[in-house]
Amino acid sequence: MTAVADPAPVAATLTEALSQATESGRVGALAARGQRDLTDRAVAYPELFPPKPFDGTLFGSVALANANAAPWCTGDQLTVANRTALWMCAADWRIDYRAKTAGEADAVVARCLAVAGGREPADDDALGRFLAEIRASLGPGTRTLRRAWSTELRLVLGAMARERRWTLDHAAGGPLPTLARYLANSDSFASSFVNVSHWIALGEAATLAHLPDLTAAGRVVQRILRLVNDLATYERDVAWGDVNVLMLGVDRAEATAMVAGLVEECLGMLEPLTEHCPREAVYLARQIGFSSGFYRVGDFWGRL
Repeated sequence: MTAVADPAPVAATLTEALSQATESGRVGALAARGQRDLTDRAVAYPELFPPKPFDGTLFGSVALANANAAPWCTGDQLTVANRTALWMCAADWRIDYRAKTAGEADAVVARCLAVAGGREPADDDALGRFLAEIRASLGPGTRTLRRAWSTELRLVLGAMARERRWTLDHAAGGPLPTLARYLANSDSFASSFVNVSHWIALGEAATLAHLPDLTAAGRVVQRILRLVNDLATYERDVAWGDVNVLMLGVDRAEATAMVAGLVEECLGMLEPLTEHCPREAVYLARQIGFSSGFYRVGDFWGRL
């Protein structure tokens, strides 16, 4: 008999089992809808999404992660989160893998930030055109919200370019970053930018009123997800030449302990927010739970 690793707990009652399966069905349907939309975006921008490593499983996993985080949303309400997450995968691929020099990575960042600021992308700038499409879908917004969105984009692209410098320097014989610098660069994971894009697109007054506090908590979530991802993808990161926390003098037990400490910190930050914007506090908590389960078994990226 084949043993099942880490089985899901059995529902206490049949009623509970039915309720759990109903939510799973809704999440699955939202994810299927999202996957179709992301597949359409990949068809629209083929130069951004080569079949390797952008396979159908990546599109489905991105849509599933967002559907699980906010199962109360409609498919339309998840469109910005899904497309932003997919765009971030394309940006990461362009900066962290295809850019062969730091200058190439910086040029990608500069073009994207110009588009975020309102400049029309060039016809041959597929990454910029997709970003402009997302920017337009956020709605008119306020100057403050636009600034928050642009700030998050600047942070994530800057972190990606910084990480590319580390990998290029290391490949040339230089040192890897310290653990502190690496964790401080967790914006490269990009979940905070996806969150802020999602919240601005929804436009809910209570959420936007507490956007700074939600963003601060989301940044801790991002650091947790960075570590959870690293624990699951060490072999791939070695093969692809990426940086991973397990390369920085930290073993699995220490990294796991760091995750536990950050989860406790994050839940403490989220608890006061449950009074004012409970769904968004739950949304962030569910991100942690989903990734903790997902990365025990799989990975978003396809094979090269």
